[in-house]
Amino acid sequence: MPDWLVKNQPYSPPPDKDQFINKSILSILRILSKLKSQSGYQMDKFQVNAALKVAFTFLLVILLSLSTSYTFILVVDVYLLVVLSLMEGKEIVKILSVSLAMAIFTFMILLPNVVLGNTYTSMMITLKVLSTLIAVNILSHSTRWHSITSALRRFGVPNIFILVLDITIKYISMLGDFSLNMLYSLKLRSVGRNNNKYASMAGISGTMFIKSKEMAEDMYAAMECRGFTGEYTVHNKWKWSMADLLYILKTVAIITAFLYWGRI
Repeated sequence: MPDWLVKNQPYSPPPDKDQFINKSILSILRILSKLKSQSGYQMDKFQVNAALKVAFTFLLVILLSLSTSYTFILVVDVYLLVVLSLMEGKEIVKILSVSLAMAIFTFMILLPNVVLGNTYTSMMITLKVLSTLIAVNILSHSTRWHSITSALRRFGVPNIFILVLDITIKYISMLGDFSLNMLYSLKLRSVGRNNNKYASMAGISGTMFIKSKEMAEDMYAAMECRGFTGEYTVHNKWKWSMADLLYILKTVAIITAFLYWGRI
């Protein structure tokens, strides 16, 4: 046996920074956790029909946009906080963190307008953004995705719009898993100093593009084999419950509050 095979040859690779890969992995994990947590609901919360929740959220956004009254916006905020208090702690933190961050960002954008003396309009826009985001996030965290697409079809939303939304959500999750595995592989195979990090990331981007193209072709072939014509059909029948009736009464109360305080 040659002598060089039995000799110890210690190798100490030079240290290198891989913060970019770590940050990319963490950002993808955050996105995937949000998607999978929303799609993992076993049942819709509050036992209210998804069509009613979608219609009310859309109506609430319109009323908030039309309102010029602090009183109505505060009434809506109190209602949203009551609904939030009925949800789990993790969901409350997620909803409030995203909503408050966007509201603060909106206020910072409008800060020059506040300095010029137009405080009322700036505060109104900031509060409207906060209320709208909380309402939409409550809908997202309390309703399964396929229930939302079913509700959209009930309201006559075009099939192509629902198809794009549905496929986009699923593809983000699938491509996110694939890109996460590629980043893990890149991290494990990077020994020592890598002076071509951008070349490695360009290779990952190119591979992701080719993989997405192959997945799109496979999905089209699978849909064609199964006879999918691009039409979404709602098979479940509408069953009224006490929760639905209470939800309708609450919607009437919000509309009444808008008619009474919305323009004051």
